[in-house]
Amino acid sequence: MALADIPALDGLKLTEWTSCGGCAAKWGASLLKDLVADFPVATDPSLLVGLAPFDDAAIYQVSPDVAIVSTTDFFPPLVDDPADFGAIAAANACSDVFAMGGQVVMAVNIAAFPEHFPREAIVAIFEAGARAVADAGGAVAGGHTIRNPEPIYGLAVQGVVHPDRIFRKSGAIAGDVLVLSKPIGTGLTLAAGTDDDKAAAIAGMKTLNRAAAESLKALGDAVHAVTDVTGYGLAGHSWEMAERSAVRAVIDTGSIVAYPGALEAADAGKRTGGDPRNREYLTGHLDSAASPGAEALCFDPQTSGGLLAAVAPEAADALLADGFWRVGEIEPGEPGVTLR
Repeated sequence: MALADIPALDGLKLTEWTSCGGCAAKWGASLLKDLVADFPVATDPSLLVGLAPFDDAAIYQVSPDVAIVSTTDFFPPLVDDPADFGAIAAANACSDVFAMGGQVVMAVNIAAFPEHFPREAIVAIFEAGARAVADAGGAVAGGHTIRNPEPIYGLAVQGVVHPDRIFRKSGAIAGDVLVLSKPIGTGLTLAAGTDDDKAAAIAGMKTLNRAAAESLKALGDAVHAVTDVTGYGLAGHSWEMAERSAVRAVIDTGSIVAYPGALEAADAGKRTGGDPRNREYLTGHLDSAASPGAEALCFDPQTSGGLLAAVAPEAADALLADGFWRVGEIEPGEPGVTLR
């Protein structure tokens, strides 16, 4: 196809090329957990974090002081602008390295586009992704692109971390304070918010978790467990932390910090496609006294969400000053999630 035959970028809306975008396109957590359970168990002692149990990224120790952090994430567009999509996808992919306490060093693109997809849009996606990776501390060093009926973009990201300073989903203890570095409600805002609401959510999704991770690392042993909040929602990722730590995560829904328009959409009865899958994931592990709207916020699939951390109470104030908000606390008891 000659360049003159490629559709113009003006007026392009990426979401018209796909049926489901962002982290809402992920498999349901219950299905994925069953699939991963069938994988063979790794026996290499240098694999510090793999699939048993899985975490936000894999970690392989290469020397006494250095371990490699490896992750991948990709999805169809959830926004219309190509540059916004590239930046969001890159920030989301890098987030898993930050959630493990690592530093991003390198990434390779994972991409698929329809054969007649506008070339200018592909360039904009790649350029925005590369800028985001550079801001994360790394560089895009290659990639692979295939033809596909729907556009897809993401990255495989590699980072480094000291083997003794890895953040994990496990380790939360009773008395910890739960904090989160970004608002929630990206799915609901993009589905039903105003243009200004959506712009605020897009800006949040483009924000890297690098600074949030640095704030956590500065607190040392006061940080007990960390994960990032993405497709399984605040409730689902809180459940993973609670299950691994054998504690109960309590979310104070009255103090939720949400993106503009998200709570209004939830109160009006709007639900995103991942909502029922996320609720299924917590079957038998949820105790909720929350309003329907606040509950929906907790099950809303997030894309490029913030870092969720369980920290000692004396460390919470420093994180709140750095832009985190207080989600709730960790209590003793049967592993599960309480929404109150």
